[in-house]
Amino acid sequence: MKKILIPSLMLLAGPALAAGGSEQSAPSFFSLQNPLLIILIGFLIFCGILIYAGVPGMIARMLDKRADQIKTDLEEARALREEAQTILASYERKQKEVMAQAERIVAQAREEAQAAAEQAKADLQTSIARRIAAAEDQIESAEKAALKEVRDRAIAVAVAAAGDVLAKQMTKESAAEMIDQAIGDVETRLN
Repeated sequence: MKKILIPSLMLLAGPALAAGGSEQSAPSFFSLQNPLLIILIGFLIFCGILIYAGVPGMIARMLDKRADQIKTDLEEARALREEAQTILASYERKQKEVMAQAERIVAQAREEAQAAAEQAKADLQTSIARRIAAAEDQIESAEKAALKEVRDRAIAVAVAAAGDVLAKQMTKESAAEMIDQAIGDVETRLN
């Protein structure tokens, strides 16, 4: 198209340049001496060439193609925006769910920690009570052992003292009599 356009412009410009050099009186409008008419004819020929070459159709197709591309881009952008909003809403919902779950986990952990503390306190009180009871049992056992030892010593001392007293007071006849009496007591208890 450039090959046709440039020579035609050169041909049209030639008469207009030639007409501009004369300083005669103003020619009539429809005279070839009038530069405005030459320019108008050149412009009309130029427009005719453009129309014949299909430039307006090409421009219209290019504009339609560009409009379609812009429309496609806008639809794609709208779809991407809707998808982004959907994803954002999904992430916000997931974030709320995660936050709620985290709060539940923290609350549950607090409850478990409180229950564990109460259980530990109860176990400690039970352990203390057991140790106190064991200590009291040991004390009581020690008291009983001490009392038994004191009794046993008292009995041993009393027996030794009684033995000494009896040994000093006893004769052979009274010893034989006591032995017979003890044998009789044993026979009656065994039967």
